[in-house]
Amino acid sequence: MSKPSRKSTTSDNSPDATRASVTFPAALYEALEGIARMKKVSVAWVVRDAAERYVAEQAAKQAK
Repeated sequence: MSKPSRKSTTSDNSPDATRASVTFPAALYEALEGIARMKKVSVAWVVRDAAERYVAEQAAKQAK
């Protein structure tokens, strides 16, 4: 199992951004790393993208 990288390729320093700390099971984190490598982005970007999609999906469900 590889150690998580602390290196960030991008960051959002806007005043309306909030930082969160999340702990993932090892297998899930490895899958996120694989997706990030494939897309050539950071794991943080993958997680933000997934969260945005999930929130949009939930909002659409609630609007029905």
